[in-house]
Amino acid sequence: MRRPRRLKHPITNKTQSSHLGFSGQPPPKALNLAAYCLAPASQRPPDKPALIVIEDVSAKTPAEVWTYGELDEAVRRVAAGLSARGLPRGSRIVLSLGNTSAFPLAFFGAIAAGFVPIPTSAALTPSELAFIVADSEAELVICDDEQAASALPSNVALYGRSELHHLIDFPESSDYVATHSDDPAYLIYTSGTTASPKGVIHAHRAAWGRRPMYQGWYGITPEDRVLHAGAFNWTFTLGTGLTDPWANGATAIIFTGEKNPAVWPNLIEKTEASIFAAVPGLIRQILKYADVDPTRMPTLRHALIAGEAPPPDLFEEWTERTGRQLYEALGMSEISTYISSSPTVPRKSGTVGRAQPGRSIAILSEEAGNEPLAPGEPGLIAIHRTDPGLMLGYWKRPDEEAAVIRGDWFVGGDLGVMDSEGYISHLGRADDVIKALGYRIAPQEVEAVLVQHPHVAECACAALEVSSGVTILCAFIVAQNSGSPPRQDDLLAFAASRLAAYKCPREIRFIDKLPRTANGKIKRSILSKEEEPMENSETR
Repeated sequence: MRRPRRLKHPITNKTQSSHLGFSGQPPPKALNLAAYCLAPASQRPPDKPALIVIEDVSAKTPAEVWTYGELDEAVRRVAAGLSARGLPRGSRIVLSLGNTSAFPLAFFGAIAAGFVPIPTSAALTPSELAFIVADSEAELVICDDEQAASALPSNVALYGRSELHHLIDFPESSDYVATHSDDPAYLIYTSGTTASPKGVIHAHRAAWGRRPMYQGWYGITPEDRVLHAGAFNWTFTLGTGLTDPWANGATAIIFTGEKNPAVWPNLIEKTEASIFAAVPGLIRQILKYADVDPTRMPTLRHALIAGEAPPPDLFEEWTERTGRQLYEALGMSEISTYISSSPTVPRKSGTVGRAQPGRSIAILSEEAGNEPLAPGEPGLIAIHRTDPGLMLGYWKRPDEEAAVIRGDWFVGGDLGVMDSEGYISHLGRADDVIKALGYRIAPQEVEAVLVQHPHVAECACAALEVSSGVTILCAFIVAQNSGSPPRQDDLLAFAASRLAAYKCPREIRFIDKLPRTANGKIKRSILSKEEEPMENSETR
């Protein structure tokens, strides 16, 4: 087998460099993430709108408008209310809230007080929420649906709607707690390569580590108005939709109404948004169902996409139909985005973009070693561990953490190839994590639920591309009795009662046996490539 060529130094965001490691400005030792985003500063005048919440696009006025002064005060009131409980510094607080402005107030308020919030989806089932609470050793859960918290242990305190409103209206406010840039700031749970989600711990420096995105992806200024298509409780929204606009003194806009594709151009026009962020699937739906042309959305400068691989023709169609550019980014829970195109990094067909300014990115061999490969050699995309945006580690998962460390490099499982100009093409993932409809899903987690069904002998999940750029999760089932398999509706209902909606398979296929390697490992790649049901299989 031909041995891969080695590159003495990795290619960074511009050219081959002798410098290994993050080359941007390092974070200050004293840093509180919430203060970095919201404390009074020249780019954040107290009377400037920081957050606009729209519930109805036809309404004459927004549902909520928060100025920077009001937001700063509200977050510090939440911080004071949480501190009054007497929780130790660093205590974990699980947030299980819907699409409401209370979510960022609780999130940043907990960070302001030196606690560690854990944002979760309101779609989690009681058992899924209970797992996160137990695994994180959380001391408090803030939840607007008390039924969802029914499975919580009795030693965990619960704040419902009334307690949450009391926090927001707490009679006192506190200063932002003095924290170190390396202190834990928040913990997020993401699908991994095991049957249970794993916690990713981020430090306060994570906000500083997002600075390469400012011009390396967004091209953001304090005058921008950023409309994010996600919900408040999504980490993509918390970062790109709130943290970064606020750090730059821009205005963040969130829509909480019914989200049909046709509403977004109207929202962009109504709110005078200048930057729009969404997953590629939504951009495609807008182009298909909404009325767009270059004369519409006059304030929009460009749009941003991340979260899943876009179809190749999406960029050209968006630009042709809207007259604006579309900039893509590649990221992961462990660092957020780190490779992208931007107003200063022109898109190159077939690639995601370049390493964002200051980041040190290399391609390493899939097998072993920590020496960067030469341009043109495919391998694992690696991020230098000096990057301030990189996670502190995995919560109580030392083996999984050790598996992603290669000397001075972090390898998260994404495969890629870098060309001589530093542009990187994404070649998929080395592990089994599935990206479907913008979500990262561990197939093992779904399989562990479905095999509990009394009529299921074996199960394997894989991603199926059902149309250009649209991928869904499909469950391949070996029935206990092949002559009388369970009904598809029964299996979907079984999954829905035990999994969040985004983790549930969208399609069920019955097969005689699962394709496996000689070592017994499921060959998901074979399942994913099936455009039609496999031989001896049945779709129901």
